[in-house]
Amino acid sequence: MKRLALITLALAIAAPAAAQMQITPIAKPKLAEIPLYPASKDADNEQWEHYSIHYGQLNMENDIVRNVTRPTITPYLPDPAKATGAGVVVAPGGAFLQLSMVSEGEEIARWLASQGIAAFVLKYRLNESPRDAKAYSKFMGQRMAQATQPGAADKIKEPRATQDALTALAMIRNRAKEFRIDPARLGMIGFSAGAMTALSATLEGQGDARPAFIGYIYGPMTAVTVPADAPPMFAAIAMDDSLFKKQGFAIADAWRNARRPVELHAYERGEHGFGAGRPGTTTTGLLPQFADWMRMHGWLKSSATPTH
Repeated sequence: MKRLALITLALAIAAPAAAQMQITPIAKPKLAEIPLYPASKDADNEQWEHYSIHYGQLNMENDIVRNVTRPTITPYLPDPAKATGAGVVVAPGGAFLQLSMVSEGEEIARWLASQGIAAFVLKYRLNESPRDAKAYSKFMGQRMAQATQPGAADKIKEPRATQDALTALAMIRNRAKEFRIDPARLGMIGFSAGAMTALSATLEGQGDARPAFIGYIYGPMTAVTVPADAPPMFAAIAMDDSLFKKQGFAIADAWRNARRPVELHAYERGEHGFGAGRPGTTTTGLLPQFADWMRMHGWLKSSATPTH
């Protein structure tokens, strides 16, 4: 699997000087994107790059985008014959500086669609970063190193990402008939910074504006104040996560203490950024377990048409 979060961790934590890393500019892929703000006058500053890193046994590649100023969603819709009526907004991670559009976006969305779940990859706005690849590599390494410090990850935020998530949820619900989903069964799954974005949409959104459920994948594990009507949470993290392994499971405890449904998966190995699953570890069960959890809650009904 392609995991950029683990790539940056290798640079920030292991031995940056010994790692062989290459960043190559690439053309923007052809995506069936839908702008969240069609009338936006912001300049389109995004840049796409391919990362390749080799460090010891670590050999990883990924396509990422950064300096996003025009947010979009890209639908990945299931075969109508298999559609369940459920939908999931997929929020990739990348420290609010980049988005892992393949390992935490497209790969996740395609798997969900194969299970009859409509998926929508959210390309949300990011903090500005150096356009030069070498300068950016150093900048990102510093950011990830800072994120390993106690409490630091909670301060790495991009409020516009939350706004984009809530706007995406509203847009998809407004077009539910077109996407063949039930608006009441539209949730989110986020990875790292994407998990933080899903969480913020849950905590800051009001009522039906929030996701109906959230997948919180290797986000910070610190406690939050949980609303009495918070949606169910599926949380997952690897016990050897270099960013958050020392935080315990306070966020899951907070959900449980608020008497809200929560399921926690703590995998023995997988590191940070395992995406759909790191080969050779039990993290490969992440997406099947998430789908089973959705099925348990009744969100995967055998119906291709919305109920609302």
